[in-house]
Amino acid sequence: MAAPMRRKYDPEFREGAVRIVTETGKPIAQVARDLGVGEGALGTWMSRARKASATASGSGSLSESEREELQRLRRQDAEKLKRQGGCVST
Repeated sequence: MAAPMRRKYDPEFREGAVRIVTETGKPIAQVARDLGVGEGALGTWMSRARKASATASGSGSLSESEREELQRLRRQDAEKLKRQGGCVST
């Protein structure tokens, strides 16, 4: 028995499918059925799009103001612990 043929989808189609899921909030399975693509394929496209978006937005790094606030909050916590007689490690 021959293996099933794998269909190739152009980048515009894949981006459009991802956009439909993202903008409408419809489940991947429903959009995949509507477009006639495999649910696994659309799931993979979604995963790649999320990773690309996280990388592009610099996810995981703090802005300067966020970094300053974090330092301020850490100092406040350390001061509270000192007043309460707790152990402080900075």
